[in-house]
Amino acid sequence: MKIAIIPARGGSKRIKNKNIIDFCGKPMIAYALEMAKRSNLFDKIHVSTESDEIKSVVNKLGYKIDFMRPAKLADDFTGVITVLRFVLEEYKKKNELYEDIFCIMPTSPLLNSNDLIRAYKLYMKYKRKNPLHVVSQFPVPIEWAYRQDRKGFLTPVVQGAYKKRSQDLEKAYYESGPFSIFHRSHLFGYNSVTDEGFISIEIPRDRAVDIDDEDDLKFAQLLYLGYLKKGQVEV
Repeated sequence: MKIAIIPARGGSKRIKNKNIIDFCGKPMIAYALEMAKRSNLFDKIHVSTESDEIKSVVNKLGYKIDFMRPAKLADDFTGVITVLRFVLEEYKKKNELYEDIFCIMPTSPLLNSNDLIRAYKLYMKYKRKNPLHVVSQFPVPIEWAYRQDRKGFLTPVVQGAYKKRSQDLEKAYYESGPFSIFHRSHLFGYNSVTDEGFISIEIPRDRAVDIDDEDDLKFAQLLYLGYLKKGQVEV
């Protein structure tokens, strides 16, 4: 059985009520919920939250929250893996055992259901042995990175790399964060999650944007309205 878990705590700092603010006419979290439902992949879609306000919004969107997240798992330090384990254990108590777990962030409104479907096909191609991350390509070679001190002086991360042409350097990718896929065994027991062994599906960075601060929000709104005008978003 497959479950989509959308972690949506209420205590966002940089954007107040980030998970449920209006985004181009709908609560932010509505996009993740609709994408998951439209994919027809899931036996269960669950929003993990400690917030009564978020619960109310989710209910009004037509989705039931079977149980709330404890406040102690909704602080600034609790990792998402801990939250996923909690949700799975709570459903196990209800005799619902989920093997394939999608963790879908509520703040990536430019994704679509086909992204989930393509990712699941790749995950199954590797017979569920590896968890999956969404990645996007860095806009410039990572060898061109600098560190900046308090006075503004730069130190190259890779000495001399600025002399190399971009076409002579290998492409690099970052986890863009909109969703991941795990098997139950990746989250519990011997095959617990590490930062290695992930397979990846690439999504262009303009569609995989994950909203974290006000700049991200403004950028995502512009992209969404542009895609909407071109008929390139699911509505």
